[in-house]
Amino acid sequence: MLVQAYNLTAHAFLLFLLFSYIISTNIHACKQTERSSLLSFTSTLSSPPLNWTSLDCCRWKGITCNQDGWVTRLLLPSKGLKGGISPSSLANLTHLTHLNLSHNSLLGSLETRFFLSLNRLEILDLSYNRLSGELPLSLLSSNIRTVNLSSNHLSGAIPSSFFQQTSNLTSFNVSNNTFTGYVPSSICLHYSPSLRLLDFSSNAFNGKLAPGLGKCSKLQVFRAGHNNLLGILPEDIYNATKLEEIALPFNSLRGAISDKIVNLTNLAILDLSFNHFGGELPLNLGKLSKLKFLTLDFNNLEGAFPPSLMNCTNLVELRLQSNHLEGDISMLDFSRLSQLTKLDLRMNNFTGTVPVSLYSCRSLKAIALAHNNLEGQIHAGILSLKYLSFLSLGYNRFTNLTGAMKILMSCTSLNTLMLGGFVTGEGMPADDDMVDFDGFQNLRFLSLASCQLTGQIPLWLSKLKNLEVLFLDYNQFTGPIPSWLGTLPRLLYITLRQNRISGEFPKGLCRLPRLVREPNTASQVEDFEFELPLTTNGTVNPIFMPHRLSYFAALIDLSNNNISGYIPAEIGQLQLLRELSLHSNNFSGVIPDQISNLKNLEVLYLNMNHLSGIIPSSLASLNFLKEFNVSYNNLEGSIPTSTQLQSFEASAFEGNPKLCGAPLPNKCEPNKGIDADNKNNKDVHNWLHQLPWFYIFTALGFIVGFWGVCGCLIINKTWRYAYFRFIDDVQDRLYVMVIVRINTMKRRLRG
Repeated sequence: MLVQAYNLTAHAFLLFLLFSYIISTNIHACKQTERSSLLSFTSTLSSPPLNWTSLDCCRWKGITCNQDGWVTRLLLPSKGLKGGISPSSLANLTHLTHLNLSHNSLLGSLETRFFLSLNRLEILDLSYNRLSGELPLSLLSSNIRTVNLSSNHLSGAIPSSFFQQTSNLTSFNVSNNTFTGYVPSSICLHYSPSLRLLDFSSNAFNGKLAPGLGKCSKLQVFRAGHNNLLGILPEDIYNATKLEEIALPFNSLRGAISDKIVNLTNLAILDLSFNHFGGELPLNLGKLSKLKFLTLDFNNLEGAFPPSLMNCTNLVELRLQSNHLEGDISMLDFSRLSQLTKLDLRMNNFTGTVPVSLYSCRSLKAIALAHNNLEGQIHAGILSLKYLSFLSLGYNRFTNLTGAMKILMSCTSLNTLMLGGFVTGEGMPADDDMVDFDGFQNLRFLSLASCQLTGQIPLWLSKLKNLEVLFLDYNQFTGPIPSWLGTLPRLLYITLRQNRISGEFPKGLCRLPRLVREPNTASQVEDFEFELPLTTNGTVNPIFMPHRLSYFAALIDLSNNNISGYIPAEIGQLQLLRELSLHSNNFSGVIPDQISNLKNLEVLYLNMNHLSGIIPSSLASLNFLKEFNVSYNNLEGSIPTSTQLQSFEASAFEGNPKLCGAPLPNKCEPNKGIDADNKNNKDVHNWLHQLPWFYIFTALGFIVGFWGVCGCLIINKTWRYAYFRFIDDVQDRLYVMVIVRINTMKRRLRG
C-alpha cells in the first residue's frame, strides 16, 4: 500500500511539472505578428547569423517577451548589424520597452513613424552607429527614461520643446555627433525634473549657456565639452547641488570661476580646460572635499595656488598647466594627498624648489613642473615614489644634471623622462660619471634637448634597451655619431639636430632594428600611452607631441651639424623610416639611388649641403613624400619629369645653378636628357667610391708593358712588330680612358 501511494504521488508530481511547463510555454510563446516583424527587421540587414530558427521567437538570442508573448526587449549590441533600420518592421513591436542596437553599423535616419507606436519605450540605445539626419519629435515618449544616441552622424538643432513629453527622462546622451544651435540648458525648467545625466559633448553647439541648469535638482553629470560655447557660466549652475561632474573642455568660455562653486559639495570632477577662464582661483576651493579630478589646463588663470586645495584629500589628478599662476610651491604641503597620481603644473610662473612634501604622495605616477622658474637640485627622496613613470622638469633653473641622472636612473618604473632645458651649459653625464650603470631599464622616452650640453654622446646610452624616442637636439655635442646607436632594438625616433657633431654618417645607424623591419613581438607594438600630454612651449602656442608612442613617425634628424662624407647607400635598409633630415651639413657625393627603397618616406631634407650629380629618377617611386628639399647643393641636370617631385615649390630646388626643368624657371637643353645625366652621375659615383679602378688600369698597363718586354724574347721578328703595335694601341686607349675620367672628375668638382 505504501509503495502504491508513493507511485501515485510521484506520477501526480510529474504530471504537475509537465502541466506547468506546458502552461509556461504557452504563456511565453511569441505572437506570430511579433515573429514576422523581427524577421522583417533582419531581412533588411547584413550581419553574421543570429540563429533565429526556432518557431518561438521568445527563445531567440537578444529577445525577451512578457507573459503574454509580446516582445518587450530587443537587445543586439555589437552583433555586426549593417544596413538601414526598417521602420515598418520595428514599429509593429508596440510593447517594446528596451531597444539596444548599439555598436553596429546601422545607417539611415530616425523616421517619425518609427517611434510613434513605441510609446512604451523606456530604454533607447542606438549609440556607435552611422545614423544621420535630425531627431524626430516623436522620439521621446512619456515613458522614456534613458536615451543614448552618441557617436553617430546626427545633426540639426535640439530645441527645449523637444523634451516636452519627457517627465521621466533621467539620462540623455547625444555626444559625438554634429548637432548645432544652442545647448538646451533650460530642459529642467518645465519638462524633465528627474534628469541625472546630460551629455552634449563633441558636437558643434554654439552660443551661450542659458540659465536653467540650476533647476535640475537631481542632475549629477553635465558634459558639453568640445563645442563652440561662448560667454560665462550661468550663475544658477551652482544651485545644482547634486552635481558630481562638470566637464566643459575645449570651448571659448570666459570669466572667473565663481566663489559659489563651493556650494557643489558633491563635485568629484571639474574639467574646464582649454577655455579662456581668467581671474584667481577661489581661495576656498579646498571645501570641495570630494574632488578627485581638477583639470583647469590652458586658461588664463592667475594669482597664487590656493593652499586650501591641500585639504582635498581625495584628489587623484591635479592639472593646472599653461596658466599664469605664481608663488613659491615649495611652501605647499602635499603630504595629505595620499591618492594623488598625477600633478601637472607646467607652463606657469611658480618659483621655489620641488616640494619635498611631494615625496610623501606614494601613489604618484606623473610629475610635470617644466617651464616655470624653479631652481635647486633633484632630491634623493624622489626614489620613494615607486610608481613614478612620467617626469617632466625641464626649462627651469635647476643645476647638476649629472647628480640628477645618478638619482633618477634608480627610478625603476620611469618610462618618460623630459629634462629638456633642465640646465644650461653643463657637461653631458659621461661614462666615468655613470660607473656600473644599469638604470633606466624601462625608459622609453628621453629628452635632454636644449640644455647646451657639451662633450660627446656617452656609451651608457647604449644600455637603454627599451628606448624608443631620443631627443638630444639643441646642444653642443661634438665628435662623431656613435655606431652603437644602430644597435638599440626599439629606437625609432632620434634627433641630434643643432649640435656640433662631425665625422660621417655611420653605417651602423642604417641597421636600426625598428626601422629595418616590422616588430615581431607583442611587447614592441603595444599601444603605450603617456600618463600626461607631451607639450613644450612654442613661439606662440604650446606644441603638442603625440600622446601615444605608436603615433611617433619613425625619424632620423641630423640637421644643422658638421657631418661630412657621403650619404651611405646602406640607408636604403631603413624601409620603415618616414622622416629623414640631413640638411645644413657638409655631405658630398651624390644622392644615392637606394633612398628610393624608403617607401614610407614622407619628409626628405637634403638641402644646404655639397651634394652633386643628378636627382635620381627613382625618387619618383616615393609616393608618400609630402615634404622635399634639395636646395643649395651642386646638383645638375633635369628634374625628373611627370613625377611627384614636380609638385613641390621651386624653392625646394633653388641654389643649384646647373639644375633645370619644372618647377624651376630655367629650361633644360634639348639634347641633355636624364639618361645621359644618369650615366655621368654613375661614372662620378663609381670614380668616388671605387678608386681602386685606377690601380687596376695601372696594373693592366704594367702587365702589358711586362709582356711587351718579354715578348721580344719569345716571338720572332715577323710577329714582333705587329705585337708592339697592338701593345701601343692598348696602352694609348687605357691612358686616354684614365685621363678622360680624371678630367671629368675635375670638372664635376669645380662645378
